[in-house]
Amino acid sequence: MAWFLGLGIVGVALLALSLLLDGVLEGIFDGLDALDGVADGWLSLPVVAGFVSMLGFSAAIVMGTTGLGAVGATAIGAPAGVATGWFAHRLSRTLMRGESGQAPRGDDLIGLPASVVTAIPAGGYGEVLLQLAGQPVKFAARSQSPEPVARGAEVWVDQALSHTAVSVRPVRH
Repeated sequence: MAWFLGLGIVGVALLALSLLLDGVLEGIFDGLDALDGVADGWLSLPVVAGFVSMLGFSAAIVMGTTGLGAVGATAIGAPAGVATGWFAHRLSRTLMRGESGQAPRGDDLIGLPASVVTAIPAGGYGEVLLQLAGQPVKFAARSQSPEPVARGAEVWVDQALSHTAVSVRPVRH
């Protein structure tokens, strides 16, 4: 049982080191062409640490509470370690894929479709509704068209005039 507790403690220590040595194991295995793409993220320090610590602690619990020997405890601890490693892999992939959280800039608005919510008179301003990150956002809008743009018309943003105003052009069907 002491060996399993030692494995659990080593796994926790590896997990703590993964905060400091992030990417070390990935860098070690980068040169192996045989593992190219196969072990993508599976040999990361958090995944290995999660596997080792859960294997050790769950096997120690099984040995301490049941009459199973080391082989039985390992047979139960290994799947628990695999499940924890899988969870660590999925969690780290999800966190790596996260968006930046930056506010959209003017260039991000160019080319977006919008609908006119307040008619745009010729040479004047109206309002359009854009979808930014799945959220409706209203902007003041000026049309490049010489004629007025009616409420409900579909338009495209062709320029950001300010943080709250855009220039639009009507969509021709």
